[in-house]
Amino acid sequence: MTGRVRMAENGAQLLARIEGRRSLQDIDRHIFPMNGGPVQGDVIEFHGVEGSGKTEMLYHLVSRCILPTHSGGLEVEVVFIDTDYHFDMLRLVSVLEACLTPSPPESEMDVQVDTEVVRSSLGRLSVLHCSSSVQLLLTLHYLEGTLCTRPTVCLLVVDSISAFYWIDRANGGDSLARQEANMRKCTEILDKLRRDYGLVVFATTHAVMKNYSSSSTASGSSEPWKCSSDFDKQYLCRAWQKILTHRLLFSKSVQSNVPEENKQLFSVACNTVRTKGVHRCVFYVTEAGVRFTE
Repeated sequence: MTGRVRMAENGAQLLARIEGRRSLQDIDRHIFPMNGGPVQGDVIEFHGVEGSGKTEMLYHLVSRCILPTHSGGLEVEVVFIDTDYHFDMLRLVSVLEACLTPSPPESEMDVQVDTEVVRSSLGRLSVLHCSSSVQLLLTLHYLEGTLCTRPTVCLLVVDSISAFYWIDRANGGDSLARQEANMRKCTEILDKLRRDYGLVVFATTHAVMKNYSSSSTASGSSEPWKCSSDFDKQYLCRAWQKILTHRLLFSKSVQSNVPEENKQLFSVACNTVRTKGVHRCVFYVTEAGVRFTE
């Protein structure tokens, strides 16, 4: 009897929570294809070598989420799990300020207003740090309780979810099951969070394994994740690959820079299970954050 009551209560709470979460489908039309933006329950992998613009793109998207609607944002809460200990709060603040003041403020009052908007925006961001896959697993367990009471949390960011791959591989010995055990458990929890709470998940992965067959097979492949990149090979457990709805492949563009500004160009290729083909865009990074060439 008690179990039935508990299930009924959870079901009622679940309905309220899912209905209260805002869609992120319009988070950025440059990166995602038409009608292919993230909706409730989507899992998006940001994959690329170091220095390919993944973290800067996260700052761009997180800023878009936490800014208030009157400033062009979505005004939702974000949980950011930093496993690489690379999260730069000052950098995020700079991006937020640039979104608010594309031109110099005209008065001291404008500065005060912008400062208050940045402060309120940061109030919608929670940053957690993890130093091992076990700690990440426990953190994800803890998040379920948070999501029950905070329906405005719409996005979970893990930067990066592959941070402990080599450590877990070494600790697992010769057994692949032991090597992947913690990652599989983390994936199971993420799958539950996205399905039961309508959470969108952004997770970065380091491109560490070269796919020697990609250049010859990518163009003619029917598999959704194939793209012309030498380092697009997936190496995380199969459970993780199964829950992906989008995969963003980051790389430095063949064009060396933006001539008028001498900026390095980066490209993103977006694959999604909901649309055919590959959606591509090009961007560069300034002090004000990500800027797209089109």
